[in-house]
Amino acid sequence: MSTLSPALPLDAIARARRRAWDRAVHALINLTAVVAVSLIVLIFIFVGREALPVLTSEAVQEEVTLEMLFRAQSYGTTEAPLPYVWQPVSEVPKYSLMPLFLGTLKVTLVAMLFATPLAVLAAIFTTEFAPRWLRETLKPVVELLAGIPSVVLGFFALIVLATWLQDMFDFDFRLNAINAGVALGLAVLPIIYTISEDALTAVPRSFRNASLALGASPWQTAWRVVLPAALPGVFAGVVLGFGRAMGETMIVLMASGNAAITSWVFAEPVRTMSATIAAELGEVVFGSAHYHVLFFIGVLLFAVTFVLNWLGTALVGRLRARLSGAA
Repeated sequence: MSTLSPALPLDAIARARRRAWDRAVHALINLTAVVAVSLIVLIFIFVGREALPVLTSEAVQEEVTLEMLFRAQSYGTTEAPLPYVWQPVSEVPKYSLMPLFLGTLKVTLVAMLFATPLAVLAAIFTTEFAPRWLRETLKPVVELLAGIPSVVLGFFALIVLATWLQDMFDFDFRLNAINAGVALGLAVLPIIYTISEDALTAVPRSFRNASLALGASPWQTAWRVVLPAALPGVFAGVVLGFGRAMGETMIVLMASGNAAITSWVFAEPVRTMSATIAAELGEVVFGSAHYHVLFFIGVLLFAVTFVLNWLGTALVGRLRARLSGAA
């Protein structure tokens, strides 16, 4: 008869089952990652393929060229012809991207000027001055804004905010870059606030204690010690908010007026690149020059967002290294 303990083979079987389960979970995680990355790559390939005829197709280039997209044109249709015009559906199609790029820049600038100071100051108040019960209430309430659908914010800007701003500043147009920018700032604010609050909370308590021990006031400590120490994280939040503002669609589609005007006047209606894609892609003729130009706008929007995020990441890295004394 065998003298081996019956528990040994049971332990071996249990270990084998655990190893098999670990391998299955590891394979599932890898498969999920591969599928996610593949879908993103396929989306980029599809968008790039549909935009490529703007550069390669002779049939498309008979109607639209890169010079028409980026340089001033004189169509001779009026006594004072406009150099930059977006009118893809007309007797003489006009495809200048400058009004769209300028409108995107104006709305994003207003949104960042509105959201960044409020978000950073709110984060400083939450981490440095608010009592615990208020901090535990204020942070979830601000972060709740991130869960509000953008179409709801756009509807609020269209019906309520536009009237308030027009009555307050006597605008000629209810829907303009300022109205859309303020509404867009409400969507960007939770992103900047959350990341800034986390960065400020991560600053060691010893920094605050040392500053207070040297005679600095709580506000001086927060502004001159805590905020500089958390500046890389705060800047990262601003960069992410800027990227969100560049790509937002529904808010600017509903609250900007959707007029492709080449002007630096912020009180006039604007049209952004993302809003143009959303408004026109559903009704464009498949395979037409207009169709391919809309995909080309999508490629440009992705490229601009990617470059800005890359530059922001590089600047955050250099800033973190400089503040830590490594450079």
